[in-house]
Amino acid sequence: MIVLGVFVFASVSMSPISSPVYAQEPKVGPSSRPKKIPEAPAKLPRVTGDKTKNLDFLFGALKVAPDDESAKAVEARIWSLWTATNSDTAALLMIRAKLAMDSKDMDVALKLLDAVIKLRPDYIEGWNRRATLYFMKNDYTRSMEDIRQVLIREPRHFGALAGLGMIMQETGDEKHALDAFRKALAINPHLEKIPDLVKSLSEKVEGRDI
Repeated sequence: MIVLGVFVFASVSMSPISSPVYAQEPKVGPSSRPKKIPEAPAKLPRVTGDKTKNLDFLFGALKVAPDDESAKAVEARIWSLWTATNSDTAALLMIRAKLAMDSKDMDVALKLLDAVIKLRPDYIEGWNRRATLYFMKNDYTRSMEDIRQVLIREPRHFGALAGLGMIMQETGDEKHALDAFRKALAINPHLEKIPDLVKSLSEKVEGRDI
């Protein structure tokens, strides 16, 4: 189980390469940790202009945000750019998938997200939303593979990195969980709950300071 987690984590951190299909999924016991990973806010601002330049500017602003309120405003603008698509069909499918997930109709949501990814394979949020769905279903192997696709397209995706850390933690790979959480915080220092996870995992993995 842990060996599988380490392998997938390593492949996420590398440059894009072809990936094997995993026949078996990690087997983990029930967890008391909340099944919640960072996702786009319900209401997003409208952002126009050059997407790449906007993202570069916003990530710089996120690192130096003076407080949580300012950081959340910047974070929402980043999510707005990530979730935007020029395909009306993909946008409609994403809306329906979100409604299905909110209604716990995971099979319908999965079919809708499969269609989004087939239609727009370079659309980051399609992969990220499906990774979230697999995470909610405890299908960690497929969730990690979709996270890998997100990070190939956007290595700064703090939500995907935080999700990867949670999967690593669920499967008992605390060292790589800590690494993923630290990478997420390096990009977005204002992520909720992640600093506490880093602190507790640091004490377990590296020991307390004397």
